[in-house]
Amino acid sequence: MSTRIAIVTDIHHGKPSTAKRGDMALPLMEEFSRYVRDGGADLVLDLGDRISDENRDTDLRLEAEVAEAFRAVDAPILHLNGNHDRDHLEISDNEEILGQSLDHGVIDIGGWRIVLWRADSRIRRTPDYSGFVLTEPDVIWLSRTMQATDRPTLVVSHVPISGHSQVGNYYFENNPASSTYPMAERARAALARAKVPVVCLAGHVHWNTVTTVDGITHLTQQSLTESFTTEGEPAGAMGMIELGDSFKWEVVGDDPFAFETTPRHRRWTPPLPSFADHPEARARRAAAAAS
Repeated sequence: MSTRIAIVTDIHHGKPSTAKRGDMALPLMEEFSRYVRDGGADLVLDLGDRISDENRDTDLRLEAEVAEAFRAVDAPILHLNGNHDRDHLEISDNEEILGQSLDHGVIDIGGWRIVLWRADSRIRRTPDYSGFVLTEPDVIWLSRTMQATDRPTLVVSHVPISGHSQVGNYYFENNPASSTYPMAERARAALARAKVPVVCLAGHVHWNTVTTVDGITHLTQQSLTESFTTEGEPAGAMGMIELGDSFKWEVVGDDPFAFETTPRHRRWTPPLPSFADHPEARARRAAAAAS
């Protein structure tokens, strides 16, 4: 028997900003509640960036309005924080508004395990650095969780860690460092500790993608209100995952997408170092210099 999980991400409720149609977020959330009901979802995952941040008072109001919209959804809901949920608000603010813990978590549903990797999603802004920070506790938690998992596992986060190309992305083609964590390879190494099939799902980058790294499938889902791929109209992206012997993912709206795979536990041969730095190349250069 399969499990159905509805996905919404990057709602960005608030004023329209760049290509984000935040003015359409609440009407689209009404559509999402119907989508969940009609699709028979067993669970809902909100991958974060519920608002487009402005200031603390406004953000508290916007988050509360999105929380109210979620009350019409007739299925259990698990939330993650995005960077916009954290610019002016603390994790505790979001927890109080949403009525649930936003720490890391693990749940088993059907024959699968869902790993809620709620890694630090706040963008740090200092005179010397602006960007995400992959904290040591977040890496250690993920590594230990993946070592312990004993069944096919779906890992969800706000920020993707595949390191996939951002060519063509409105926000990140020229800002690729902001599309993932610095040292994201450490998180990918943590995933590789699993001895079972693994699929990863994230939001943040506002487009539908599939990337495979080290035998692990990485997906990102389009934003509910993004318009850079839909000629100025909100994408209205709503996803449904079906977990069973295979993994099926379908995104509906004005930027539709579909993908199906049978996840396997296969890891790849580690990549070569740069050709110039390979020990065999250095040995050949040393031998040539000595002759």
